Order: sequence, then structure tokens, then C-alpha cells
Amino acid sequence: MRYRFDDFILDTDRFELCCNDQPLRCEPQVIELLVLLVEHRDRMVTKQEINEVVWRGRIVSEAALSSRIKLARQLLGDDGRSQTYIRTIHRKGFRFMGVVQADDPGEFVPPATQLYAPDPLHKPAVVVLPLINLSREADHEYFADGITSDIIALLSKHRWLNVVARNTAFGFKDQAPDPLELRRILAIDYVVEGSIQRAGNHVRINVQLVDAATRLTRWAERYDRERCEIFALQDEITETIAARLEPEIGFAERHKIVVSRPTNMQAWDCFHLGCYHLFRFTGEDNQEAQRLLRQSQLQDPMFGEAKAWWAYAVVLGMVYWDTPPDRKLLDEALAACDRALLIDHQNATFHMLRGRVLLARREYRRALADNRIAIDLNPTFAAAYCGMGDSLAYECRYEEAMVQFERAIALSPNDPQLWAFYTYGALALIFKGDYERSLEWTECASNLPNCQYWTPAHRVVALAHLGRRDDAVEAKERLLAIQPGFSCAFATEKLFYLQESRQVIHYLDGLRWALVPER
Repeated sequence: MRYRFDDFILDTDRFELCCNDQPLRCEPQVIELLVLLVEHRDRMVTKQEINEVVWRGRIVSEAALSSRIKLARQLLGDDGRSQTYIRTIHRKGFRFMGVVQADDPGEFVPPATQLYAPDPLHKPAVVVLPLINLSREADHEYFADGITSDIIALLSKHRWLNVVARNTAFGFKDQAPDPLELRRILAIDYVVEGSIQRAGNHVRINVQLVDAATRLTRWAERYDRERCEIFALQDEITETIAARLEPEIGFAERHKIVVSRPTNMQAWDCFHLGCYHLFRFTGEDNQEAQRLLRQSQLQDPMFGEAKAWWAYAVVLGMVYWDTPPDRKLLDEALAACDRALLIDHQNATFHMLRGRVLLARREYRRALADNRIAIDLNPTFAAAYCGMGDSLAYECRYEEAMVQFERAIALSPNDPQLWAFYTYGALALIFKGDYERSLEWTECASNLPNCQYWTPAHRVVALAHLGRRDDAVEAKERLLAIQPGFSCAFATEKLFYLQESRQVIHYLDGLRWALVPER
């Protein structure tokens, strides 16, 4: 169905709003809101109806609804004063006031059966309960509440998560709600809970992530800090906790799909199963990840995550496994990321993954820009800091690059790609000429799960440039045991993403010295 009013076209089949035939960038929730208001333009739409359609009945704050109304008005050139298109009925709801022409004026189909079937993209929902203040001093309560609020705000920046609003979460303050009961009331999947205690200059925080359906603890950690400047301490703790929670939730979601493996997989199932295979880091799993993520895109063309992660799977296939470096395929990967950003341009993950594609295309400045946007949108996003490090390293800005790699490692020491953070940093250190430190970083990477053959390859090169032939030959044997047939020609093909010829020559010189037998 296409609805026309003034210079606008609202297309429910393509799920887009156009002005003068040009698509406007807007969030899916805003499109859903506009469709609901336009299709029921003959009456007032209550706030409860909007909640049921846009948030699938989840409890959200009044501010969340107001922000979506404000965004919709901005798209239409409207505002709260003139209310040309969207009129507010005080405390009750809203009504669409534009003169609308429907391209298909046939029998009206209610939105509930036409567009708003149960959401197949079940984003995991999280509630962060107020941290319990174990200190004797009552005035320490503000510190516990402040950290809780900051964790909620930072987790909300991960767009693939639904995070219960602060006001709702704080409704459970000073209670000990059962996770199953919270699941029933709030329709959540995970509960973040914990405690905080301050004694003198010492602060201790305990945090755990609980699966609401099973009451099982998925992750727990304790943080001990010496009190310094209070706001700096609060920032450090909340950024660390939020950064470490997000990959744990992702791991839990992938585990659920792998264990249950529904026979009739929907887009969300295909996506998480695809990510599961992606993070196994083998050539066979990479091909399966590409297939499943493509299938997820076909099942739901508006599912941006499937598009962006498919693009990343393609890049990883080129760098590590059997996907040949191909400009047309990289063009397709970039287009997939662009489409994902059209769906949600505020998604930090989409910007970071687009940055990965741009790195593979040797467009380092653009990759830097995308990763900076990702960090602006989500300051605790470890992978974006790693992307910044790579971008800077390939531009020969090695000191700046190492700062970014160190930040990524500090933020997410349990990240499924931690080995890559160390390995990419080791490569930057080789280019910088700091071979001893590069060896230290390859050692750290080699002790981590899923570590790939590039780690021992970097070790071979660093040892070669240090002139340690015996150690280099021993490292070469380990490399060939992991990746038989590794050669200078193989490395040259796989280093297609390096534009600086001196970096490639420097790397190959070390390889050649170690791989060619001594005469």
C-alpha cells in the first residue's frame, strides 16, 4: 500500500517514506508509527496502541514515545506547535491530520494483521536492576544509582539490544525480584544485577548477568578500584562493565540458537546461527556463515544486521580463507553495509563493519571516519577501537594505532576476537620496527581461543627481523603445521588490503629470510 500526502509517499511494502520521490533516512520504529497513524487517520490512536505496535507491548518511558513523535514530525517538516500532520490529544494519544490518498483504495486491512504480526526479530531484552548499596553511609546511594544509570545508557547504545528504560528499572529498587517474574512482567531475556561497596578510598563492585528464563548466571565479575576523582572512577567502571556485558549477551544468544536449532528458522535464527559459525573462525564455518547471513537477508530485507555481518564474513573469508579477493564482491559488501545504515544510521556496529569493508578496499580515511562515528555512538565499542588501530597502522601512524589497540583490549578482554586485537597490533608493531614487543603480542594472541595462522606468521617475521634464525625456523615449522603451503606468494595475495608497498616489502623480506633454507 502506498499513501500519498502533499510531497510525501509512505510505502508499507517497501517500508519507506519518500519526499519528492527521494527516500528519507529514518528509523524503522518511526515508519511503524507513521503507518499506524496514517492507516487510522479517521480517529485518535491511543498511546497504548502505539506501545503495542512500535514496542511490541514492552514497557517504555513516556520520553521514548515523545522522541519517536518528534522524529516523525521532523521528517514531515512538522513540529509540536503547528501540528500540521500529527496532532497531540493531551494525555490520550495522537491523530494524523494530513489529507491522504491511497494508491490501493480496496478493502481496509487492519494493521494488526497486515504489518504488525509478532516480530520475528526478537532482539534480546535486558533489564539493569539498581545496584545494591552495601556501604553504611546513606549518601553513597547516589554513587550506586549513578553507575546503574550509566550502564543502562551505555548498553542502550548497542542497537541489537532492547534495554528497559531507567525509570522502569528503578521501580524495582530495594527489591529482590525473581528473574522469572521479571521475565513475565517486562518480557525480558536477561537481568543485570549487582552490588557496590565503598570503604575509605576503596570501591568494590560485583556484577552478574542472569538468564531470566533459567535463572542461571551467564557471567559474573568483581571490580576493585582505589577511589580517585569520583566522576572519572564512575566513567571507568561503567564503561568497563558495559563493554564486557555486550559480548556475553551475544554469546548467550548464539548458544541458545545452536542448542535449540529450530527446524523452521526465521531471519533472527539464521542471523545468530550465522554469527555462531562466523566466530568459530574456520574456512568451512565462514562459508556457512556467509550462506546463513544471506538467507537471513532474503527472509527479512529490512534486517540490517544480516546485511552488515554478511559483508564482514565476506571480508574475513578473503583475509583468512577461501573467498578470493574480488573488487566486485567488495562492492557488494559495501553496498550491503550502506543498505544497513539506511535502515539504522545510528547503529554503531553498522559503521564499524562498514569500516572493515573499507579497510579491505584500502580506503583507510573513510574507514577511520566510520570507526570514529561508531565510537561517538558507542564509546565502549572495543571492535571499533580495533578498527581505528588498523586504519591508523595502514596509514603508518603507528603510535596512534597502538593506543587504539590497547584500548580495545582493555575494554573487552573476553571478546571473541581478542586474538585478532593482539594479532593486528603485532602487525602494526612489525611495521613500526618494534619486533620484541610484536613477539609479546603474538605470544598473547597464541594463547587465546580461535587464534589464526597470521599470528605465527607475524612471529616468524618479527624473529627474522631480529636475526634470530633458529627461533624463526622453529616458528616457521609451527606456522606450516597450522597452514600448510604458507608462502610469500600466499602472503602477498592475502595482504591485498595493504596499500603501502614498503609495508608489504618489509613483511615479505622477513618471511623470505625465514622461509628460504640457509645455504
